Amino acid sequence: MAQKILVTGGTGYIGSHTVVELQNAGFEVIIIDNLSNSNVDVLDGIAKISGIRPLFYEMDCTDKNALELLFKENSFDGIIHFAASKAVGESVHKPLMYYRNNLVSLINLLELMPDNNVKGIVFSSSCTVYGEPDKNPIDENAPIKPAASPYGNTKQINEEIIQDFVHSGAPIKSIILRYFNPIGAHPSGEIGELPIGVPQNLVPYITQTGIGIREQLSVFGNDYNTPDGSCIRDFINVVDLAKAHVVAIERMLQDKSEDRVEIFNLGTGKGASVLELIKIFEKVSGVSLNYKIVDRREGDIEQIWAQPDKANNVLGWTAKESLEDTIASAWNWQKRLSEKGIM
Repeated sequence: MAQKILVTGGTGYIGSHTVVELQNAGFEVIIIDNLSNSNVDVLDGIAKISGIRPLFYEMDCTDKNALELLFKENSFDGIIHFAASKAVGESVHKPLMYYRNNLVSLINLLELMPDNNVKGIVFSSSCTVYGEPDKNPIDENAPIKPAASPYGNTKQINEEIIQDFVHSGAPIKSIILRYFNPIGAHPSGEIGELPIGVPQNLVPYITQTGIGIREQLSVFGNDYNTPDGSCIRDFINVVDLAKAHVVAIERMLQDKSEDRVEIFNLGTGKGASVLELIKIFEKVSGVSLNYKIVDRREGDIEQIWAQPDKANNVLGWTAKESLEDTIASAWNWQKRLSEKGIM
């Protein structure tokens, strides 16, 4: 019998790509999502790629009563927890929404896991926990700095909640995955990043500007201490990232984990600036992008990229897709949305 995995936020960007990879690997997947930043039609794309339409519940992880009913009706081997508000800029302006959604959802899941014999949880964390790093690239032993945004702080606090809960003797395991910057779309063009309203992330704003939905892209600052003055990030292909979750859940459920809580950085090990990303987009798309330099944005980190050796050597996972191919996949996804009249 296939092992059953609960994927929270499974109709979202990273969640949907991970569901595809889980199903391709033979897992049975159940998705819950409140559809606050995703569309239920994503299930169609998942089914077209994998040949399986996962069971879906429209549900909010902050609703503990609803979760309790879900756990009574289903038996889960493990959980991958994506459901969270995730925009740095928005979190600065709506901190309480971020603290309520991101902290309560995790606490509810953790409380329910022991009584329902769930073995472990893979947690979607972020490189934002490192704050403004002293040096790059950064590995898992780099110091945790004061968060630059409420969003980043929720990731720090959630990591601490998991570690404290496991340390208390809770009969679960956890693997915490600290992402760098996921971009791109599935090569099939069936799923990709589809934000509700104005995009909060860079690449969908680039592609929407390129296709003419947005009039102009704002680049937040060109006076940082970087080669071209714009911020530097470690951009990772979303399918590469999704595959890391499959490796992590297999490791956890097969009791290969060396510790009850393990932490891995997921990145390429290379940094690219915002202006470099724009140039790559213009190259692969043939479109000249309308952008302007504006003031710095509160909460942004100057430069950060991963030292992914631990994930490479311990998990046996490596980011493989090039930045050019990844940007091309995002552009193909955007063109497909336009052809369908979606966006």
